[in-house]
This record gives sequence, structure tokens and C-alpha cells, in this order.
Amino acid sequence: MGMSFGKYVAYRVVNAIIILFLAVLLMSALFTKLATVQLEAQVQDTVVQEARAYAQQHGIAPTQEWLDERTAYWEHYYGLDQPYWKRAWQYTIQTFTFKWGQSIPPLFGTHNVVDQIKTALMRTILLFTTAEIIVILVGLGLGVKSAQNPGSILDRTISILAMVTTSLPMWWLGMLMILLFVVYLGWLPITLYAQTAVSGWVNILKKMSLPVLTIVINLFGGWAWTTRNIMIGTMQEDFIMVARAKGVPERKVIYGHALKASAPPIITMIIFGLIGSLGGAIITEIVFNWPGMGRLYWQALQMNAVRTMMALNYMFAIIMVFAMVLADILYAYLDPRIRIGAAARS
Repeated sequence: MGMSFGKYVAYRVVNAIIILFLAVLLMSALFTKLATVQLEAQVQDTVVQEARAYAQQHGIAPTQEWLDERTAYWEHYYGLDQPYWKRAWQYTIQTFTFKWGQSIPPLFGTHNVVDQIKTALMRTILLFTTAEIIVILVGLGLGVKSAQNPGSILDRTISILAMVTTSLPMWWLGMLMILLFVVYLGWLPITLYAQTAVSGWVNILKKMSLPVLTIVINLFGGWAWTTRNIMIGTMQEDFIMVARAKGVPERKVIYGHALKASAPPIITMIIFGLIGSLGGAIITEIVFNWPGMGRLYWQALQMNAVRTMMALNYMFAIIMVFAMVLADILYAYLDPRIRIGAAARS
């Protein structure tokens, strides 16, 4: 007997929460050691500063007993006097419940980790998700057109373009775009890419134009080629032959029958493409000086901002797990046989 759609959704969501919690627990066990080293250095720096202030105020250096007392105070303040497992568990709960606290070096103009990620995520959505939507629309359109006439000039051209553009590293293509449009042609001012943040929608759109174009050129071919192959496989099915034999208009055969039957794998690609775009890309963001999720992670690595790194890893895990759950739920909605299989396993 099959599982109801509501029960299947609940089953997948509960599974996802358990997986996320275990991932955070593992990350916390690894990052707590790094955080301990950082906090111990912070305690030493704080005590040294307090000792200097004490010496200036009293005219003599503080005693060893005083230094030990201040060190013990700050160790207790940061929880360093607690057992390792207890700190790792507290870190897990704090991270899992989005209580990310303050990063010791400020990033993106703030110590607050939640504010850092909010700022970076909005900028990444603005750039990468916009580009991904254009990639999906262009790739699907060209893929369907290519599948209608396999072996045609358009089909061969798209296949060659797909191989060439997809094989190019995005960051390298981005550097070529800057060299061509900014340095040689001078269509955009160099200052746009010399500074991280720009103000005003006109300047933001100008700064977005090259990275969006780079992402579209890099990814559209792969989308078109994959869509073409899925569609060609579907168009050889018997129900398509029957529809054509009945005299159904070709447009309805393509968009009403073939594309609908090809929906599950295409929907999966769309979900992973859109949700995956929220993670940004470290090297591409550095090339274009774009302050998104990738650049924030790079800065956190450089400055050893443990809390920011941990929060970003958690966000990336959420993005990935959410994409998988959403794909599973849509698959189950489109194909009830998946729910029957899940019921048999549980």
C-alpha cells in the first residue's frame, strides 16, 4: 500500500532535519578545536592589554596571581573551562538554532554573523540567481529547439558550443571578459571592479552585467545539451508517435506531451541550479570583486573567523539538503510510484 503525499513530505522533512543535525554535530566537533585555539589567543591578548593598563594606572607590573586570576576569568567567560564535548555540543545547538553570535574579526563591516550572511546572501541572489534564471530559460529554449531537429545545423552548433563553453573555467572566462570589455573596449569603467561595494542601482546593474554574461555563457550550453538529450529520448516514445499519427499539432506534441513527460529530470536540474546558485562561487566573486557568499567565505578563511565559517558551512548544508528534499517531493508528486517505494522501505 502506498504512502500518502502528506506523510511522504513529513517523512522526507524529518529525515532532512536529522541529516542536518548530524552534519552540524560533525562540523562542531571539528571547528571547536579551531575555535579553542582562537579563543585562547584572544584571552592572552586581553590579559596582556589589561596588564598594560594596570601598570600605567598603578606604576608597577601586576603580580602573577593577578594575571592568573584575569586569565581564569576570561577562560570562564568564553567557556574554555568546560570539557571539550560540552563545548562542542553547545556549539552544535547554537549553530543549529541560528544563534551564530559575533565573529572576532569584523567582516562586511559588522561582527554579527547573521548580518554578515544576510548581506552576502542578498548580493549572491542578486547576481547568481538572476544569472541562473537566464541560463535556465536560454538553455531550455535552445535544448527543445535542438531536439526538434536532431542533426541540423542548430543542433550541431549547440553541441559544439556546449562542449566549448562548459569546459572553460568560469573564473578564467571572467578574466577574459574583463580584459575584453573593460580594458580593451573600455565599455565599463575599471573602477567598478577595483572596489568591492558600489552604490546606486545604475552602478550595481553595470557591475552585474559582466559576471551575469560570463555565467550565462559558461552554463547555457550544458543546459541546452542536457535538455536536448532528455527530449530526444522522450520523443522516441510510442505515445509521441501516436499523438503525431492522430494529427496533433507539432507545437502541442513538443510542449504539451514531450516536455511534460521530460519534466522530472528537468525540474531536478532547475531546483539544483536555482538553489545551488545561493552558495555563490569563491573564485568568480574574487575575480569580479563581488561581495557575496563566496567572497565572505574567502575572507572568513583568510581571517580565521571560525563562527562565520561554521555558519556558512551550515548554510551550504541547508541549501543542499533543501534542494534534495524539494526535488524528492516534486518527484513524488509527479510519480506516485516513488511514495510506494518509500513506504515499502520504511
